[in-house]
Amino acid sequence: MTTAQSIITIAAVVAGTMATRFLPFLIFPEGKKPPEYIAWLGTVLPHAVIGLLVVYCLKDAVFSAYHGLPEIIAIGFVFILHKWKRNTLLSIAGGTVFYMVLVQKLFV
Repeated sequence: MTTAQSIITIAAVVAGTMATRFLPFLIFPEGKKPPEYIAWLGTVLPHAVIGLLVVYCLKDAVFSAYHGLPEIIAIGFVFILHKWKRNTLLSIAGGTVFYMVLVQKLFV
């Protein structure tokens, strides 16, 4: 990739990112009520995305003997931690650390 191509690629990525960040504020300015469909999507999509992430994370897991057990234990840990603390960042970080400990220390 030449320098010009790199610059064009970076500019395109920056423009796309800025458009997706600023466009909602231009379409739905403060004080203007968004359509009901958009409000409904705001309540439904977070749950759908989490479900999609769980499926994506488990798509390559092999559930036989001890394989798949760290994943199941880590999912249970994340669920309990999130119900207890109600902190998404803590749940993600805690679940990641817990899973890494399981995979690297206990299920070697």
